[in-house]
Amino acid sequence: MKMTARGSIAALLTCMAAAGVATPAVADGVPVGVPLEGVETTTGLDVPRIATAVPLPVVGAPEAPRMHKGDMLPTPLLPAVPVATELGETLVTSPLPNLAGRPETDGEGSLEAPATTVRTRAPGARVGAPLTMPDGSNFGLPNLTAPKLGLLAPEVTGAPQALLGVALPR
Repeated sequence: MKMTARGSIAALLTCMAAAGVATPAVADGVPVGVPLEGVETTTGLDVPRIATAVPLPVVGAPEAPRMHKGDMLPTPLLPAVPVATELGETLVTSPLPNLAGRPETDGEGSLEAPATTVRTRAPGARVGAPLTMPDGSNFGLPNLTAPKLGLLAPEVTGAPQALLGVALPR
């Protein structure tokens, strides 16, 4: 079978359109239940129940390097990469026997952390060239200069919180 240039371009566009339609929805996290039933049957003790979600980080677009007048290298040379994720809801419950010193006051304690969004930015670097721009007084040759190096600090932004509770029997 012989394929023409027009046919190969049409096939490429068809594949790109199919890939664009078939992109899956992005989940914020994967729910996970921690299986502790084996510990409970082995030890004979009531164990806590833990349910959480594993966060799925989403990498954003790094800041594009920009050229500035008088600089030979773009700034920043190593751009910071943003990453965002949602810390999923976490619930830990545990039986609390004899809260008031009597078996009929058995209760349950809980620790709940609601879902929250966390954003981070990877460290970046700014590097200056060891040469200046071409100098007319030096026959158009650049002069040597001390190279400059700067690091962009990493960032973490979020507001995680937790709620502690005790439930008594009625």
